[in-house]
Amino acid sequence: MNGWDNINALWLIGGLVLVLSALSARRLSFGMIFRSLVSWALIILIAVLAVAHRHELAALWTQATERLGIDDQKVDGDTVRIRMSPDGHFWARVTMNGVQRRMLIDSGATITAISAETAQAANVAPGAGIPVMIETANGTVAAQRGRIERLAIGPLATEDLGVVISENFGKLDVLGMNFLSRLHSWRVENNTLILEPRRDASDGGEDATTKPVSRA
Repeated sequence: MNGWDNINALWLIGGLVLVLSALSARRLSFGMIFRSLVSWALIILIAVLAVAHRHELAALWTQATERLGIDDQKVDGDTVRIRMSPDGHFWARVTMNGVQRRMLIDSGATITAISAETAQAANVAPGAGIPVMIETANGTVAAQRGRIERLAIGPLATEDLGVVISENFGKLDVLGMNFLSRLHSWRVENNTLILEPRRDASDGGEDATTKPVSRA
């Protein structure tokens, strides 16, 4: 056990001692103290399970909101509309090589960035080249380059999209400008992000985002 583990263990023991002391000071019976500890243990267990199965829970939530008509991501023809979330950001339900993820849309990010966990799930192999340095809110981190074969937000799909991959991104996946630039337009109206496909008049108006329009 390293130093940090020792410190965390001491904090945990100290917290349990404080809880037991507080309960004892209230002259509660052993049975009530035991039930209280069991309740806290269940709360912690539920929280751990929720984090471990967050992607499955997100998929279930998506299905439920769609059935109730309160979906935060809607398709109107070939246009996608995403309502601003309570945290002030826009989160898109994205299908990446057949794997669904909830991704933050960030116009300030030059390139799309995905976590190592997402890359593994979507079979996006990191390149063997020299890592690139990426500026994040938590500082500069090292990342490997990779490419997504196909990425789609509803009817808006593109192929061969460049990404950076790093364990340092934690659980966060971000859609950057190299995806947004493949669209005809994107804008925010009344706290709703509107994504519209690029069209090519030479092919009869076919949705150009269904095929590679650029490499990034």
